[in-house]
Amino acid sequence: MKQVVIAFFICAAVISCSKKEVDPNVETNVMMEEPVATNATAADAGTLGAEGKQLIAGMDCLTCHKEDAKLVGPSYQDVAAKYTEADIDMLADKIINGGKGNWGEIPMTPHAGMSKENAKKMVEYILTLKK
Repeated sequence: MKQVVIAFFICAAVISCSKKEVDPNVETNVMMEEPVATNATAADAGTLGAEGKQLIAGMDCLTCHKEDAKLVGPSYQDVAAKYTEADIDMLADKIINGGKGNWGEIPMTPHAGMSKENAKKMVEYILTLKK
């Protein structure tokens, strides 16, 4: 019996001290890659802001925003109603840097890895939703 217990502890020590392989598919605290807009679908081809719509779909934006209804953040239609083309740079900066206070106290998550060019495309799409 003593030998079985000793063998058990030896096996446990070997297993716990062995090198564990890292799974490359496991999520870490590393920033996500910026999405790249591919060719627009036939339905979106030629529509203003199609590339911005595709970029939004590839990000986490739809976790907090919807086109036509408030979720955690304002709807895209509400944003379009409040801002104009003159605000594109400011809104692109808000996407990249995050923000708080314009729509309540819940902060918008920053997207620091996003290029200003892609953030502007997203804003341009949102502004096309103006009623």
